[in-house]
Amino acid sequence: MSAFVNTSRPAGAYDALLARALPAARAQRIWEPADGALPSLFVSHGVPPTLDDQQWLDDLFAWGQSMPKPRGIVVVSAHWEAAPAALSGSAAGTPLYYDFGGFHPRYYTLPYATPDATDLAHRIAGTLDSATPVHQFVDRGLDHGAFIPLMAMYPAADVPVVQLSMPSLDPQALLALGRRLRGLRDEGILVIGSGFMTHSFATMRNPALAGHTRAFDEWAIDAVTRGDVDALTDYRAKAPGVEVAHPTADHYVPLLLTLGAATDPTTAVSTIDRICFGNSIRSITVR
Repeated sequence: MSAFVNTSRPAGAYDALLARALPAARAQRIWEPADGALPSLFVSHGVPPTLDDQQWLDDLFAWGQSMPKPRGIVVVSAHWEAAPAALSGSAAGTPLYYDFGGFHPRYYTLPYATPDATDLAHRIAGTLDSATPVHQFVDRGLDHGAFIPLMAMYPAADVPVVQLSMPSLDPQALLALGRRLRGLRDEGILVIGSGFMTHSFATMRNPALAGHTRAFDEWAIDAVTRGDVDALTDYRAKAPGVEVAHPTADHYVPLLLTLGAATDPTTAVSTIDRICFGNSIRSITVR
């Protein structure tokens, strides 16, 4: 990751973002019913050194600024699988869950103290099947699949956020979960699936494999924009390069959550379209 890591000050690019972006972030207009439904998002969330990539941070911040400030955010991250679906802690300032290892100590001290989200947690639980009680892990804060992109998108940390677990890694299950959350968008709640368009450590180690991740990325965005949800749920059989691009399902299936929460998958727009270390960090907005 030496291409963008600031070894003299880890997260130095994030410090620079805060210095110049906080006034705009605090002044951002809050969503109103007249704005209509917020989109659903799929974000390739990156790792802590994302906070050293100035372009990535700027792209994420601009993305957040392109919409009214949401009344709340629900994130389904690749890094939390629990069945039945469960919620993270919603108290103000619940400590983050630093679910990564081997990085500079500063990454384990950066805060993202979001406001109380108790009402949001109740609203999310209320959208889910009443026959399936939703457990809340009150001491589990946001993991890096949630807080890393949100630190850039909403750096003022002034939006209530709740993380919702993946009940399984089955694409159909995530699609169905997204559909159950769809109505929240009409209330100014932003629904985010957080994964990675391709997630290949093999390609990071061996750039000669990058053709596989490129092929998968091109197939996926083509299927998304055609609204071919059947192909996307059957990606193991249909997608090129899948064994390299997604050896496991965890970073792919949040895309199905995003599509399930959308009204029309064919409206998908690539908000971020870059390759980092042989992997696609494509992130999309869907109406």
